[in-house]
Amino acid sequence: MNKFQPVDFQDLDDLFAYLPENELKIVQALRGLVYECIPQVKEKLSYNVPFFRLRKTVCFIWPGAVPWGGTFEGVQFGFTYGHLLTDENGYLAAGKRKYVRTKTFKSLKDINFDQLRTLLFEAIEIDAQKR
Repeated sequence: MNKFQPVDFQDLDDLFAYLPENELKIVQALRGLVYECIPQVKEKLSYNVPFFRLRKTVCFIWPGAVPWGGTFEGVQFGFTYGHLLTDENGYLAAGKRKYVRTKTFKSLKDINFDQLRTLLFEAIEIDAQKR
């Protein structure tokens, strides 16, 4: 724990037990999509949220209920090398970040699985080129 995060989860079960029901459903749906697209992915809790890696970190899921200097509503799905993705229709947001691109979902119906699937497959290709 630190001043930015007053929680410290031991594992994913701890995280899931902590989340409000609506965020849990979104997290589970997004995790399912990651594993569908990248079955060989390694999942690890970093900053108390799930991060997924191959050679490098590919993406993460950040529930708004998990504080990091504040909270937000919904669940954020992020690509660590999002700036390299072909995102022609501006589906992802940069915010103030140089590399990371994210999309925040407030309900399951907000998730465009086809769009995320396309971005995940591209993120896998980018990761394969990383050293």
